[in-house]
Amino acid sequence: MVSPVLPVDVPPQPWTGRFDGDGAEHRRWWQAVAPYSPRTLPSPAAASPGARPAVVLGFGSDAGVRRNQGRTGAAAAPDAIRAALGPLAFHLPRDVYDAGDVTVAGDALEAGQARAGLAISRLLDAGRLPVMLGGGHETAFASYLGVAGSAAVREGLRVGVLNLDAHFDLRDEELPSSGTPFLQMARAEAAAGRELQYAVVGISEPNNTRALFHTAAELGVDYLLDEDCSADAAHTFVAAFLAQVDALYLTIDLDVLPASVAPGVSAPAAYGVPLPVISAVCRQVAASGKLLHLDVAELNPEFDIDGRTAKVAARLINTLLR
Repeated sequence: MVSPVLPVDVPPQPWTGRFDGDGAEHRRWWQAVAPYSPRTLPSPAAASPGARPAVVLGFGSDAGVRRNQGRTGAAAAPDAIRAALGPLAFHLPRDVYDAGDVTVAGDALEAGQARAGLAISRLLDAGRLPVMLGGGHETAFASYLGVAGSAAVREGLRVGVLNLDAHFDLRDEELPSSGTPFLQMARAEAAAGRELQYAVVGISEPNNTRALFHTAAELGVDYLLDEDCSADAAHTFVAAFLAQVDALYLTIDLDVLPASVAPGVSAPAAYGVPLPVISAVCRQVAASGKLLHLDVAELNPEFDIDGRTAKVAARLINTLLR
């Protein structure tokens, strides 16, 4: 029997926030989130799919961004997002737990991704909804390892990968980085005899080379350019993708948003997709009932202004869990 214990490096720490009272009518995230323990959660059969307990897991990594020659600092993102979530009023229809962090020491990216992937697989197999807080977008390959290693995928569930991002992250490089995770996924899926179902909302044409567009075409990647991301266009695009899959892994690279909304990222967007459109996509995904796993990546607290980007990340997570 596989141990339910998660391979985290940093155990969950106390959450903090504004205090208005102890009653349920006053409850905020910091009062609602409990430390994760497999023995204290209800069995998967005891909860409906839409109310699966959510488990927060941090992935403290700068290694992929460093390899991709970006602005480092994303390793501090998990705690920054927790700090932004803590004061929010808690209206969720599900319990939320915190499992702590998997951290990448130095350049040991692959080992960290493997540990985080194992943690995600164990959470999925236990009927939980993992919520991974990155880290650079190398977080996505850790998420993929967890989803691909879960019993649901082994038993034939068709899982699509929806990326809200200004970049394809399909770079073909010898050393994996924050710019390579989706090509890594495609190759891993091919090796397993499957085809990667991958779609992107928010692609910036000036920030992706012709080679990347060619790779996307070869892999059959569906994408919507940032300049075409009206609310109606995004809704139609996401609905068509959801119809093709049984379950969804959603990954949000915060650089999909305009720099004025999300300044604290490795690569701030000159254009970006408006926050109301991204929020609507999150509501659409949540309402589909197909959300299997989600992560948020590329927050860099060192370059954030007034915690603006962290607050946006927290708001989107809150929306997805409602």
